[in-house]
Amino acid sequence: MDIVANNIANMNTNGFKGERVMFVEHLVKSPGGQTLLGGKLSFVRDIATLLDFSEGPVEETGNPLDLAITGKGFFVVQTEDGERYTRKGRFKLDDGGQLVNQNGEPLLSTGNSPFFLGPEDTEITISRDGTVATNNGDLGRIKLVNFENPQLLKRFAGGLFSTEQTPRDVESPEIIQGMLEGSNVQPILEMAKMIEISRTYDSVRKFIDREDERMRSMIKEMGQTA
Repeated sequence: MDIVANNIANMNTNGFKGERVMFVEHLVKSPGGQTLLGGKLSFVRDIATLLDFSEGPVEETGNPLDLAITGKGFFVVQTEDGERYTRKGRFKLDDGGQLVNQNGEPLLSTGNSPFFLGPEDTEITISRDGTVATNNGDLGRIKLVNFENPQLLKRFAGGLFSTEQTPRDVESPEIIQGMLEGSNVQPILEMAKMIEISRTYDSVRKFIDREDERMRSMIKEMGQTA
């Protein structure tokens, strides 16, 4: 329920990747039962939480500093705790002309250096391969990386991820200027899941209450018989 609620809360968050829970089912032979093979009881256990890295819908904004990645890859930003990775492509210029995310953390180039634009740099264009240019020429190319196992990425606030894996440069980056990738959460499906979970929880709770009442009644009757 917590995971589904968090997915719904972020259905309008740019670059957000929904979470899923992985379950494993255990079958245990029941000691009772009248069938030849005996009855079987099924137990379910949650073993992991998975991130859904499928692409979200791309929305046009018209802002030249809004960027969307098509295909695999993550932007790289420099934080106080080291490099972090994100699909959230909403960038801006800070007071010093540095290209940063909404938290003020600089976007890195393929040379692992930030982008700086001067007052005379206008007509900002970002090509599909990530090359940043102005009327005064090229400023560098945006660094896009990917990982051998994205499931090992740890989520942080602000749409950032970290990992101990070694990042690998994306060979053929695909970046679209003036667009933003939306959340890949599907609200209708998540709402349906929430309703199903709520109903199942309520059904189990009622079953436990009935069983508890049955046990109390049985103990009371046995005490009266004794």
